[in-house]
This record gives sequence, C-alpha cells and structure tokens, in this order.
Amino acid sequence: MTTPDTVIEVKRLTKRYRGTLALDEVSFSIEKDRIYGLLGRNGAGKTTAMSILTAQNFATSGDVRVFGEQPYENARVLRRMCFVRESQKYPDDALPKHAFATARLFFPNWNQEFADRLVDEFQLPQKKRIKKLSRGQLSAVGVIIGLASRAEITFFDEPYLGLDAVARQIFYDRLLEDYSRHPRTVILSSHLIDEVSNLIEKVLVIDRGRIIMDDDTDAVRDRAANIVGDSAAVEAFVAGREVIHRESLGHVSSVTVLGALTADERRRLSDAGLDVGPVSLQQLIVRTTQHLTGEPVTSEEGALR
Repeated sequence: MTTPDTVIEVKRLTKRYRGTLALDEVSFSIEKDRIYGLLGRNGAGKTTAMSILTAQNFATSGDVRVFGEQPYENARVLRRMCFVRESQKYPDDALPKHAFATARLFFPNWNQEFADRLVDEFQLPQKKRIKKLSRGQLSAVGVIIGLASRAEITFFDEPYLGLDAVARQIFYDRLLEDYSRHPRTVILSSHLIDEVSNLIEKVLVIDRGRIIMDDDTDAVRDRAANIVGDSAAVEAFVAGREVIHRESLGHVSSVTVLGALTADERRRLSDAGLDVGPVSLQQLIVRTTQHLTGEPVTSEEGALR
C-alpha cells in the first residue's frame, strides 16, 4: 500500500527470459529511510528485481515507480539511486581512484572524506588496476561507492563476495554507523542471512520469482517455533499445525512449526516437558523455501541441530 513515505512501488512486475519466468507478478513497496533485506535462494529473482528497479533491465509487464516516477532514462531518479552489484564492470585501465572520481561526479551526496576513510579501513590499493584486484578488493570498491555515495536509495547485491570476516564486519559497522547519521533507504541482498539479520528492519523474501514474505524483521522471527522433546509428546502437540521441518534422534524429535505460540500453549509445552525455542531468520527462510519447493523437510542425520 502506498504511503507518503513510499519511495518504491512495484505492481505485478513480471520478467520472462525465453522459457524462464524470473519474476511472477511481484508486488511490494519500499519505504524511505529503512534497511531492507531482499533475501532468497540463488536464482530466486533478487538481482532481476533490483536491475529493473534501477533501469538496468526491462520488465516484461507490470509497473515500477521510484520516487513516483518511471526510472527508465530518467536522470532525476537515477541520480538518487546507487546499485552496487557483484558483476560490476570497469574499463580495463581503470584504477580505484578513477571509479571513485566518477562516482563523485554522479552522486550529489558523495562524501570524499568518508570514501578515503573506507579505503584505509579496507586496505584497498589505489595504484593497482581494478582488473588486477582480488575478488575481495573488487568487492571493497563497490562497497565504498555504495556507502560514500549516500544515495537516497542504495542497492547492495551480495556486496561482500570475496571479503573476509573482518572486512565484512567493517562493512556492516560502517553501514549502520553512517545510516544512523545520514538515514537513507538501503536494500541489501544477501545469502549470509544470519550475518545481516541484525542490520535489516524489513524482510522481503523472493522464492522462484514470487514474494513469499514481506514484513518487519521482528514480526518474521515470531512466525515459527522449534519444539524439542519426546517424539510422541512433540507429535501430539504439533498435530494440525503446519510443520516446515522435522529432525529425529532416537525417541527425541525437533519439529519446526509455523505460527506464533500463545501463552497458554507455552504453558502446555512446559507441562509436557517439551522445550520451545526461537527459529533464527536464516532457519526460517531456509526451511520455508524448502517447504514451498517440495524439498525434504525431514532429517534423521543422527544429531539435532
């Protein structure tokens, strides 16, 4: 639903590649000054959606509005967005400083001091051609542009590929730090869901070209619970509920069910000697997408995870 804070509105967006349906009548909205997680499996449609929103691809059908306008060949809109993608190409002889100089000319909110600080923190060699950089260093170039641009809407498509754990943490820390001082809309696509779960305020999950989850992160976390204990007691409790995952070891079962538990249900679980625990965002998304695609959700691997 469109609100005064809506900066992106997508209605029935469809994209076909020959015989492949990459996006299937997708509809969603993005609000200003919030961090979104655009999550899903490889090939789910995440990059396609971001490419269309940033006018780097064309929709087969549907309507896309950014700041209330069509983004295609619209300089007013495009200068207010930054799209950092893993497959970004640069001229063969370009140095990182050339990429940053170009970004400084294009993005009106560019902050050179912040860019210089990030170059130091990522230990990025400035006199080495971009095509000679390691994968992690190439990712750092994109991350620096995405952060220092301070664009009103910034898309990060798997921005951390090749970055080690320390560099990824620098990215997360600087993103949150600068976002708190200079709010903007951030759409972060990632398969490292556990790492980004504390960053994102809203969750959008795409599975096989369709939106299957669109909610606040805290609300999503409450959508499922993990019940552990005697198999017979667990099965009696979950009867009639939607089960998205099962694991067993001897007479002990661990079952993940969809739906929030009431206080009375939690008391019943305690009385039955069953343990109930939260389901992490990553577990929920992984198990939900497995469930929807018909992949096995039962595991007897000899240990409970």
